[in-house]
Amino acid sequence: MPNLYKQFMDLQSPKPLLVGTVAFVINGVATVNLPGGGRLQARGPAQAGQRVFVRDGAIEGEAPSLTYVEAEV
Repeated sequence: MPNLYKQFMDLQSPKPLLVGTVAFVINGVATVNLPGGGRLQARGPAQAGQRVFVRDGAIEGEAPSLTYVEAEV
């Protein structure tokens, strides 16, 4: 018998991996500023000023400090 929940979840698009700079951390929740001007909150180990990778509300690790470039195709 097929697992209907798994089939449904396979239809969903994967969560994007975002990168941003931690603005501040309060009680283990970091507020992350995104390069495009957005802001989100994520849980995980981080310090203010640190660049991090974020996916689905969780900090996945430290991101390299590279220059952000936006190009229109």
